[in-house]
Amino acid sequence: MSTTQLFTLPDLGEGLPDAEIVEWHVALGQVVRLDEPLVSMETAKAVVEVPSPCSGTLLRVAGKPGDVIVTGAWLAEFEIDPALPQRSAGQGDGHGHAAPTVAPAPTATPPTTPAPSATPVVAAPTTTDDDAGTVVGAVQVSGEIRREAAVALGGIRAVPAVRALAKKLGIDLARVEARGAGGVVTLADVKLAAERGTARLAAAPRPSSASTPAPSRPEAPAAAAHAGLDSDAPIRGVRRNMLRSMAAAHAAVVPTTLMDDADLHAWAAGEDLTVRLLRALVVASTAEPAMNAWLDATAGTLRRHARVDVGIAVDHPDGLFVANLRGADRMDAVSMRAGIRRLREGLDDRSLPPEALSGHTIMLSNFGKFAGKYATPVVVPPCVCIVAAGRSYHGVVPVLGGIETHRLLPLSLTFDHRAATGGEAARFLKALIEDLQRPR
Repeated sequence: MSTTQLFTLPDLGEGLPDAEIVEWHVALGQVVRLDEPLVSMETAKAVVEVPSPCSGTLLRVAGKPGDVIVTGAWLAEFEIDPALPQRSAGQGDGHGHAAPTVAPAPTATPPTTPAPSATPVVAAPTTTDDDAGTVVGAVQVSGEIRREAAVALGGIRAVPAVRALAKKLGIDLARVEARGAGGVVTLADVKLAAERGTARLAAAPRPSSASTPAPSRPEAPAAAAHAGLDSDAPIRGVRRNMLRSMAAAHAAVVPTTLMDDADLHAWAAGEDLTVRLLRALVVASTAEPAMNAWLDATAGTLRRHARVDVGIAVDHPDGLFVANLRGADRMDAVSMRAGIRRLREGLDDRSLPPEALSGHTIMLSNFGKFAGKYATPVVVPPCVCIVAAGRSYHGVVPVLGGIETHRLLPLSLTFDHRAATGGEAARFLKALIEDLQRPR
């Protein structure tokens, strides 16, 4: 008598409620072995490769690429092969997930969704710092991804993070020169192809002039420019998480905002605004620790941190990310800029692990690089403070004996009034401004 097993979607990071299917690496009816790649799932924070929980034949799957699966809901069903290696009862999978439960197939059978064929194989990555991909929930630090670490689909070997980046950049992986060991396409290969413009996906052909009459008046904007407009589309990935977290923050926090300007007249030419903001946050957090804190309203506790881990709000086509620059209080200007660049590149190719997008002790938004002077930024618990910098401008400033025009930086500080007093917030803002007004 054959034994079937249902595999439920595990928590892929910090209590995330669901994940979206990116691609299946095993076809229906195909035999997969324990811990071989089963499916790539995109959470609000990363593309994660989920390994098979058992050895056997894949019978059914819960959805197709683009479908959202709730954490804890069934994801796949297998027919167990007792002749192949299996995980013992109670044994984890090595990635923090408990062993799935063996159970008979349910009476009501959900629709079967076909999955693409694949040749899944797994091995450890090599090590350089320039190229990383998210595999089984952890970041590969890899300048070249070995053949065994990639999944072959359509004759192209690449890990899910590489495929996700290629899709985002409009790159045809079949036309990318694979420089990885064993013919694997790496993140660096995709970035190089994007820079050179040599592997762009072909655009839809335009009608020829012979078949299309000349317009009698100027043409309306191309339909492609309006693709996706005037229609309801599901909110997915990062934007779905943004919807939830912003709503929860609005319901929980008691926000109060202070606004003021920093006079940047003493700055030398070419100073790095973001780095100066980070340094000022560190100085202000030392002067007034009440803003560099976490509030647990349920437990009634407040934790003021000795370290300063800055959550930097990053605008991205996929939605809002808050990337954690850990240990900002131990960095100089050069390492701060390198850290910002590393986080930005990791967000672009979705290679940052979930832990790089959480755990910050204070938040920074530099929205002024686009437009706007002042704001009421949103504090997301457990943090109690966010600082936002607006667009700098030149204003008239009174000086001894007359007036001058100085460059001014508008600042907005929103804090959770449940966790801090107005005096603490004002002292923090004062220390922040004083550091920003100093010469380099």
